[in-house]
Amino acid sequence: MRTCYCLSFLFWTCMLHVVHMTPSPKRTTKNSQKGRILGFSQDDGKTLHRSKRGWMWNQFFLLEEYTGPDTQYVGKLHTDQDKGDGNLKYILTGDGAGSLFIIDENTGDIHAAKKLDREEKSLYVLRAKAIDRKTGRQVEPESEFIIKIHDINDNEPKFTKDMYTASVPEMSGVGTSVIQVTATDADDANYGNSAKVVYSILQGQPYFSVDPETGIIKTALPDMSRENREQYQVVIQAKDMGGQMGGLSGTTTVNITLTDVNDNPPRFPQSTYQFSSPESASLGTPLGRIKANDLDVGENAEIEYSISKGEGSDMFDIITDKDTQEGIITIKKQLDFENKMLYSLRVEAANTHPDPRFFHLGPFKDTALIKVSVEDIDEPPVFSRSSYIIEVDEDSKEGTIIGQVIAQDPDTTKNAIKYSVDRHTDLDRIFNIYSGNGSIFISKPLDREENPWHNITVIATEINNPKQSSQIPVFIRILDINDHAPEFAKYYETFVCENAKAGQLVQTVSAVDKDEPPRGHKFFFELVPEFAVHPNFSVVDNKDNTAGILTRRNGYSRSKMSTYLLPVLIFDNDYPIQSSTGTLTIRVCACDSRGNMQSCNAEALLLSAGLSTGALIAILLCIIILLVLVVLFAALKRQRKKEPLIISKDDVRDNIVTYNDEGGGEEDTQAFDIGTLRNPEAREESKMRRDVIPETIFQIRRTAPLWENIDVQDFIQRRLKENDLDPTAPPYDSLATYAYEGNDSIANSLSSLESLTMDGNQDYDYLSDWGPRFKKLADMYGGDDSDRD
Repeated sequence: MRTCYCLSFLFWTCMLHVVHMTPSPKRTTKNSQKGRILGFSQDDGKTLHRSKRGWMWNQFFLLEEYTGPDTQYVGKLHTDQDKGDGNLKYILTGDGAGSLFIIDENTGDIHAAKKLDREEKSLYVLRAKAIDRKTGRQVEPESEFIIKIHDINDNEPKFTKDMYTASVPEMSGVGTSVIQVTATDADDANYGNSAKVVYSILQGQPYFSVDPETGIIKTALPDMSRENREQYQVVIQAKDMGGQMGGLSGTTTVNITLTDVNDNPPRFPQSTYQFSSPESASLGTPLGRIKANDLDVGENAEIEYSISKGEGSDMFDIITDKDTQEGIITIKKQLDFENKMLYSLRVEAANTHPDPRFFHLGPFKDTALIKVSVEDIDEPPVFSRSSYIIEVDEDSKEGTIIGQVIAQDPDTTKNAIKYSVDRHTDLDRIFNIYSGNGSIFISKPLDREENPWHNITVIATEINNPKQSSQIPVFIRILDINDHAPEFAKYYETFVCENAKAGQLVQTVSAVDKDEPPRGHKFFFELVPEFAVHPNFSVVDNKDNTAGILTRRNGYSRSKMSTYLLPVLIFDNDYPIQSSTGTLTIRVCACDSRGNMQSCNAEALLLSAGLSTGALIAILLCIIILLVLVVLFAALKRQRKKEPLIISKDDVRDNIVTYNDEGGGEEDTQAFDIGTLRNPEAREESKMRRDVIPETIFQIRRTAPLWENIDVQDFIQRRLKENDLDPTAPPYDSLATYAYEGNDSIANSLSSLESLTMDGNQDYDYLSDWGPRFKKLADMYGGDDSDRD
C-alpha cells in the first residue's frame, strides 16, 4: 500500500506540473482588480498560483478497481478567497457527484467513494464552484474538469460465440481456410497490452491449425477422407497481454464437418445376379432389384443404371429408383419360353455427377452380369392375325363359307383347339363357325341395306384346358348387289293449267335406290308402254338421274278430266337391271295468264253447279248453326236431374232379386240358365240387370275362362269379389241367390243328397223318356252298370 501511495503521489505531482505549464483561456469579470484565484492541488496547503484571475481545468486519472482500505483521493479545490475561516463552501456537481465523488465543502478535498470500473464508464465530467456561506454569492465562476479512469487488465478475451460450426470439403489441400473465430477484450486497447489478443489451438492437432493474429482456422493435413472420419472438434484459446504469461484467456469450441465429394465410384457387391419370370408376365413387370454401393452421400452417390448393348437389351429394361438408388429390371417385350428360355445381359452402374478432380482414381462406374430364366406356362391359343376382315356378297346362300380364322396353341404340347362365336356379338345368329377348323359360314340371309357391316367375335379354346381361351374380332363387310329397284325420291303431286301449251314443263322428278353400285347411280325414265299411245304427257330423261314431265297437247279441260295419273317407268344401269313404276298425280287447274294456279277440281265442280261464292258462305253458316244447336241440346240433356234409384232418403232397403221360378222347362229361353255360371263366356253381353233401372250400359269386364268342373259356389265367391272391386259397378247393393230351385216344380228334385235317406234303390229309368237332353243322366243313374261305375 505504501508503494502504491508513493506512485500515486508522484503521478499527481507530475500531472499538476503539467497543469501549471498548460496555458488556460482567459475570462474577465467585473471584479478583475481584485485578482482572486481558484486552483486545484493534490498537496495539502500548497495552492497553485496564477498571475491572471480565472478558472483553470484539466483531466485527472484514477485507477479502476481500487481495493485500498481508504477512499481514493482525487484532488483538492481551492481559491485565494479562502482565508481558512470557513466562510467559503465548495460545491461539486456533474457525473457521479455526491455518489461516486464526494467533496469536503470546507477544505475542497475530492475523494472517490466507490470502486470504479472503466469498462462501465471511462470518463466523468464534473463542475466545481465556491460560494460565500453568508451571502450565498458565488465568489468564483463555475469551472469544469474531467476525471478519466485508468485501465487495468481485469477482463479476459471473450469469443463472439460459445460454439462454432464449420465445414470443409474432404480431400482438401493443406492450408484450406475453414472458419475465422473472433475474440474481444473489454480492456483499453490504447493502454498497454491488456487488450492485445493472441489465438492458439488447444485441441484438434494435427488436423487443423489457427492463425495467432487473425483467428483463421485452416487444414493442416492433406487428403482427409470423410469416409474415414467425418466430425472433428477443435478448441481455440484467445489470450491477452500478447500471449505473455500472466495474461487472461478464453476458449471456444469449433465443430468441423468434412463434406462429401465424389471421390468413390459405385461398386456392385456381386458380379452375377439371377432372376426368373413366367412367360406370361405383362410388359413393365419388375423382375427384381440390384444395387451398386457408393461410399459417397447425397448427389455424389446418385447412380444411373443401364443395360449394355447386346443380348437381352431389346427384351428388358432397367430404371433407377431415385429414393433407394436401386436398379429395377422390367420386361420390355413379351417373353416366350418356346422361343428362348435364358437371357444374359450386362448392366452398368455409373455416377451421375462425377468430379473431374478425381478421375485419376479410376472409372466411376461398374458392371454386373444379369441372368434371366423364362418359365413355361400353359398359354391360351394365339390367332394368326390380330383381326380379320371378310367380304361377302349379300346374295350369298345360307351355309356358304365366307372365311376362316386360324389359331394354335403356342405351348410345346400343341393342344387341340375348338372355335365358337360369341353370341353377344351376333344376337341374330346370322353367322356360325365350324368348331374344328374355324371356317365361318352364313346361317341366315344377308341384307346389306339393313346392315352393311357385321362385327363378331370368335373364341378359340383349348379342348384339354377350357380355361385357356382367346378372342379375335372379325369384321364382315356385306358387298352390295343390285337387288332393289329405283323409285321416286318422294310422292309427286302437281298440276297443269287448262290453258297450258304443248311442250310445257309440268314437273321434274328424281329417283333414289337403296343399292350402292361401285360406279354410282344411273337412272333412266320413260313412260309405261301401255300409256305411250296417244299420251297427254311425255317424259324426257335429263340424263342426270332426273326427268321432266312435259305436256303433249294444247289445253286441258277440268270438266272432262280433272286428274291424270301418269305412270313412269324407272330402271337402273346395274346388273341385273332393276325397274319400278312410279305414278305421278297431275291435277287440271285454272291458271292466270302467267301460269299461277287459281282454282282446281273442287271449286270447278261447285262453280259448274251454278253456286256463287255468297251461296257457299251461306251454306257454311247454316252448317255451323246446326252444329251449335246440337251441342247446346246435348249439354242441356246432361244437366237434367237424374231420377234417383231410391226416392226416399229413409228407404235403405237392399234390392233382393230372387230366381225361384224354374221357368217353362227346357224350351223357355228367358229363364235363368245355370249353364251361364259354369261357362261365363256364353252369357249374352247385351243383357242388362233386371233388378234395377239401367241408365248407362256398363261394359261387362271379361275374365279368364274357368275350368268346366269348377264348383258353383267357388265361382259365385269369385264373382262377388270381382263385383266388389269393379269400379264400373253401380253404387247400390244387389243380392242374387242361386241356391233355391223354386216352388211348385212339376219335376222332382234331382239331388243325390236326399237319395241317401230313402229306403231301397230308386228307379231312374224314366230319365230315358225325357229325351236326348237327359241321356247323360239316364246313362249315369239308369242301370246297375252305371252304379258300379
